Order: sequence, then structure tokens, then C-alpha cells
Amino acid sequence: MSRPIRVALVDDQALFRTGIRMLVASQPDLEVVGEAGDGREAVELAASARPDVILMDIRMPVMDGIEATERIVAASEARGGAVPRIIVLTTFDLDEAATRAIRGGASGFLLKDADPEFLLAAIRTVHSGTAVLAPSAMRELFQHFDSRAGRTVEPEAFATLTARERDVFLLAARGLSNSEIATGEFLSEATVKTHISRILSKLGLRDRVQLVVYAFEHRLN
Repeated sequence: MSRPIRVALVDDQALFRTGIRMLVASQPDLEVVGEAGDGREAVELAASARPDVILMDIRMPVMDGIEATERIVAASEARGGAVPRIIVLTTFDLDEAATRAIRGGASGFLLKDADPEFLLAAIRTVHSGTAVLAPSAMRELFQHFDSRAGRTVEPEAFATLTARERDVFLLAARGLSNSEIATGEFLSEATVKTHISRILSKLGLRDRVQLVVYAFEHRLN
């Protein structure tokens, strides 16, 4: 049997951490390896406990979740070790703070009132290498970026994508899964996965969440 997914909890509300700890600990394939009450403690916890997944609050005292995410990702990359997957948790719908955390290396965004089963599934999903967005996040992205006037200049890096890669990019930016893209484009899932990997590499993006934000920031949707 494979080892449990190691999970760290970061939130300044002890009661909230207790509830999440009980939920996570109830799963045989998940293990809570530590808790932190602010961003600075989170950075230290990530270095000492080496969690696989971190549930990170955004708004905290001492150091917020955005800076903590950036520091944890940078430190992990600097030492050449595995970078923990970070899921941003907030009481607010997707806003500038959440998108900044995603740019900084977060692999997912969820609201704190997410269904418990959805949260557990999200932990497993990001650990497997797939990014996660709250169901409301895609709508928030549309509303946020559609409210901006004009159209930005197409990034130079985007011009390096092939025609097929652009098609896959646009479908992924709409939130379609690999299987959905494969079905719609008459491709194998393995081929779609290869296209996604090349797209992320060419654009300097970490995962599909960053791809979605990139698309909307540059109005490529």
C-alpha cells in the first residue's frame, strides 16, 4: 500500500484548522503532518515537514498566504526537492489576491465553504498533478476580465504555439478536461497531455490553473 498523502494546514483560525484536520485525518490515504497559524510559520512548516499538499489561507497576520506560497515554492525549487502542491482557501470568490497566489505557484483555489468531499477530492487531484479551481472560479474569471475594456497585446510567447497547441490552449482555458478536449478534437488523451505539457513549457506556466489565469489576463479566451 502506498504511503498516505502528507497534508499541512495553514490558517489563522484554530477552530477552522481543527475541523479540516478531523476531516482529512478521517481518510486512510491522507495524513496531517502539521499546522501553522500564519504565513511565516507555514514557510517553516513546509521546510521541516515536507508536506505533499498544503491547504493555505490567503488572509493571515504576520505573512499572508500569497507571500508564503511564493517563498515555499521558491525554497523547494532552490533545494531541488519536490514542490508541495498548494491549494488556496478563502472566504472570498476569486479576486486579485487569489490570482496572485496562483501566479506565485498555488495549484488550486477553493472557497472555505466547499463541500467536504470536494475538498478531499481536490487534495487527491492536485497531488496527482492536476490543478483545481472552485466551481465558481471560472465564472468569476469571466466576470473579472470581461469588465476590463480593450484587448491586451498578444504575448510574444503565445506566438510560439502551433495552431493545434492554440486550439488545445483555448479549450483548456475554458476549463475542459483532457478527456473532453480529446473527444472534441478527435485526439487521444495522451496526445492532449503532450500538447498541454508543451504549452505550459513554452508559456512558462506551472499548471492548468496558471494557464486559465494567463488566458484571461491576456484576453486570449
